[in-house]
Amino acid sequence: MCGIVGYLGGRNATGILLEGLQRLEYRGYDSAGLATYNRGSLQVTKRVGRVKKLVGAVSGQPSRAKLGICHTRWATHGRVTEENAHPHLSCDGKIALVHNGVIENYAPIKKFLQSAGYTFSSQTDTEILSNLIAYHYRKEMDCGENSRLFESVRKALLQVEGTYGIAVICADCPSEIIGGRNGSPLILGVGSKEILLASDVAGLVSRTPKVVYLNDGEIVHIREGDFSISTLDAEAIHPVINEVDWDVSESALGHFPHYMLKEIFDQPEALENAMRGRFSMDKSTAKFGGLNVTPQDFRQIDRFRLCGCRTAWHACVCLEFLIEIPLPQRAAG
Repeated sequence: MCGIVGYLGGRNATGILLEGLQRLEYRGYDSAGLATYNRGSLQVTKRVGRVKKLVGAVSGQPSRAKLGICHTRWATHGRVTEENAHPHLSCDGKIALVHNGVIENYAPIKKFLQSAGYTFSSQTDTEILSNLIAYHYRKEMDCGENSRLFESVRKALLQVEGTYGIAVICADCPSEIIGGRNGSPLILGVGSKEILLASDVAGLVSRTPKVVYLNDGEIVHIREGDFSISTLDAEAIHPVINEVDWDVSESALGHFPHYMLKEIFDQPEALENAMRGRFSMDKSTAKFGGLNVTPQDFRQIDRFRLCGCRTAWHACVCLEFLIEIPLPQRAAG
């Protein structure tokens, strides 16, 4: 339910980021935050509540930032507080990160980082990722032709289990953003002399109609006016640039009286986007991001626990019915 927007370009990043975040307000959230690179350091502002509180908090701050990331959070790990809101800084203040998803193995990673002297100020699973990237960044002194930040993010993501859509910036790298996806949507916007990241097309379509949909297990390296995509195993990916054929006004209410009704009519497209990147190349089987079991192991599972409320509960009831139908009856139906 959370929203991500990132920006690197020649314009004032703060205004563009907040505009994109406001277009993602239809997603449920309880806090919002912004990190920009300005005058040699990362400046982070967070507020509990609506995005307008964040807008008010930064409106009086002079900024010439050309780089930044922002986020709306729906609490999963930790209470609704400014400390738990995104972006999360590494304890050395060099790495800022926003994250959608859940890091399932955060506890052992946090224990390891604490033993190495890293400290934590939040109750979230996300903060371990910013510190894990900082840990690798400290070690990655010689990366050859590769970016030190990119290699640090890539190695950190190889260690985590779970789902994520992330955007990362660094105080040492005023012209780079790193993004990665596994089970949580992340979209690249390719503009004229500017590049954006967002968790939803609505967050960037006002700037450019040209987008690249990242697939699970892919990581994007954004530089000034350029970008490259690869797998976590450093295999280069040839990006496919799509043209968004709807107007930015369609991301707002349009002719609908409220967002509930709009989302009902948006369900066909939302379902298509949710399934994007979750099928094998030949469309023969599904790929579950964050579910690290083999098909053979999956067939040995004899019980599933489905959790949901309201509309999601009805979806669980339908899935329960489908799972329990014997295979011959399912084929006949």
